[in-house]
Amino acid sequence: MDGKREKVPIKIQDTSFRDGHQSVLATRMRTEDIIPIAEKMDEVGFWAMEVWGGATFDAMHRFLGEDPFERLMTLKKHIRRTPFSMLLRGQNLLGYRHYADDVVRLFVDKTCEAGMDIFRVFDALNDFRNIEVAVQRVKANGKHFEGAVLLTLSERRLGGEVFTLEYYVQKGKELQDMGADTICFKDMGGIMNPFDIGMLIRALKKELRVPIHFHAHYTSGMASMAYLEAVRSGVDIIDTCLAPFALRTSQPAVEPIVAALQGTEWDTGLDLGLLLELGNYLESIAPKYRDYFAEHRMSVIDTGVLAHQVPGGMVSNLISQLKEAKALNRLPEVYKEISITRKELGMPPLATPTSQIVGVQAVLNVLFGRYKMVTNEVKDLVYGLYGRTPVPVDPEIRKKVLKGYKRGETPITGRPADYLEPELEEARKKIGNLAKDDYDLLIFALYPTTGERFLKWKYGFEEKPPEIRPKTLDDIRKEDEAMAAALERLCSAQ
Repeated sequence: MDGKREKVPIKIQDTSFRDGHQSVLATRMRTEDIIPIAEKMDEVGFWAMEVWGGATFDAMHRFLGEDPFERLMTLKKHIRRTPFSMLLRGQNLLGYRHYADDVVRLFVDKTCEAGMDIFRVFDALNDFRNIEVAVQRVKANGKHFEGAVLLTLSERRLGGEVFTLEYYVQKGKELQDMGADTICFKDMGGIMNPFDIGMLIRALKKELRVPIHFHAHYTSGMASMAYLEAVRSGVDIIDTCLAPFALRTSQPAVEPIVAALQGTEWDTGLDLGLLLELGNYLESIAPKYRDYFAEHRMSVIDTGVLAHQVPGGMVSNLISQLKEAKALNRLPEVYKEISITRKELGMPPLATPTSQIVGVQAVLNVLFGRYKMVTNEVKDLVYGLYGRTPVPVDPEIRKKVLKGYKRGETPITGRPADYLEPELEEARKKIGNLAKDDYDLLIFALYPTTGERFLKWKYGFEEKPPEIRPKTLDDIRKEDEAMAAALERLCSAQ
């Protein structure tokens, strides 16, 4: 290394408590297993820790029987120095549809009150009209607004008619003009070529004043290479997680990144020994979550994504749908159909919820004929209720999809939330005294059915079902002993 070069330590955001376990354990990590290492995680020196958002809100109240806001407030008592970060889907918040502005405002305000510091805000179509209200409340509360751009491709490498270098630089400028404190470029599918990432980061550093954050998933096996190219090209912050939660469809592991950069001008300064100790703890509790480990394939990467570009979570949804239809053998047809359907529907990035919208329609097109059956979500997308697609929807498809549509056959062009009526007062009336405060109200407003059921569990009106009860290591030991005994009896009988 040239000793005269200025030291520019790379900042690390840890995703272990959110995207890490969301990606490899279906978001099932419980608060009781986070607390024992929370204070040591606070000692590491991460730029921030992503601890909330994404699917955590849904999975916690629905499958774990935990209050999402209580987790946030509890963690804040143990982690006092490291800022908290969350992933927010703009007008979608943490649900799967656009919510009215009054819900968005209250949600951001109460999340700030509960302890959130950094809001990574994105829109599934990169239509930043859909993040305006959330951003206004983040800034009004004096919190850090990290604007996010979803990285997607229309072909194998960066370029083509839509997703060009110029497209992404322009999106970065739009977020900077909105007052972003940092800007994240988010490769949710893990499909970006490392050299394209290097080129993109260099272009962004020339055009933008604010720090650049890069986030990638390891799905294809390219993310660690992309991180090194990003570092060499001047990126400021990258996302990693502890090794037990890393790789597969998660982020690169922090430990090898720290080791690789040690002694360079980008040296993170993080203590590798402490990181290894924290990873050992996660390994010690791993048996409790073994039901969620991916065991269906030997490879830790999905080389298929290099061809079809379908994110890991979307693949599992497609397989589930085809299994239900007893048509799993038609998966290759669906992969081909996705690229066609996506183009016809305006080239939306394949992220929640647009990945599900495109994927389900592609399955229906293969099974029943093209657009013979059309989901309500596709109708809403074509009508404009999700925002402006990167390119216009194919006119013939638009005509076919919107024929007889209840809202009309001429798409809207304004900000989608301007067409939504306020929701909070109606939600207050419906939930009544079951909601004791605004936190409870928001759980119900975002998820009316499962949210109401959770509140009944929370306040003792209904008993939690057995599957909600957390497993202990003693439970695992008993399961193993029972299995061993059963195997012994089987062998004896033979």
